[in-house]
Amino acid sequence: MPFIVSIPLTNQNNIIKNIIMSNIKMTFAGKLLDIKAVKLQPNNPFTWASGWKSPIYCDNRKVNSYPEVRTFVKLELVHTIIENFPEAEAVAGVATGAISQGALVADALNLPFAYVRPKPKDHGMGNQIEGELKAGTKVVVVEDLISTGGSSLKAVAALRDAGIEVVGMVASHTYGFPVAEKAFADAGVKLITLTDYDSIIAKAVETDYISEADVEMLKEWRKSPDTWNPATRNLK
Repeated sequence: MPFIVSIPLTNQNNIIKNIIMSNIKMTFAGKLLDIKAVKLQPNNPFTWASGWKSPIYCDNRKVNSYPEVRTFVKLELVHTIIENFPEAEAVAGVATGAISQGALVADALNLPFAYVRPKPKDHGMGNQIEGELKAGTKVVVVEDLISTGGSSLKAVAALRDAGIEVVGMVASHTYGFPVAEKAFADAGVKLITLTDYDSIIAKAVETDYISEADVEMLKEWRKSPDTWNPATRNLK
């Protein structure tokens, strides 16, 4: 008689959900590579707002110029919000990268939209939150990319200071740094992204977008991005 393992329905649902999410991550990673939104410059590294040097840069704003990819991101963010944050009463985009996607998502959900500046304006009304969100409103935040999480969580803090309830955040991509994961955990913000660093690297190797030598360098960088030095990366 065959041995049959019975998996509880809840676990089955979680397994199916993880498979679907993994497929979405790889699919979106492929789309980012197709539109050349991912750039690799180990000899001329990018400098992030945090001051970190990085051999890789993911320019999610290029998505706006490609209708098919833009629609994919919009629909997947909408599905993510409906499934994970159904209580959301409004959408807030983080300036400036997530303003367009946030507005598209809010429109699809037929919800109010506002965006959050890094700091209050130094002229006019001096607003940091642009749009009208009443205190007590349950808001889901839309971001384009998560690196250290600093700028994203500043937007969350601004919303909370205004009496707005942040139910969670969705984003296109995360580098998955431990410092960001800790920051989101400490802030009590649930974060869900459409793709991540590991998926992009895996897809890049699969499509010969990068070489195995690049992978080793990227792994080295990811171990300690705050201290990574391109001048010494080949010195052992």
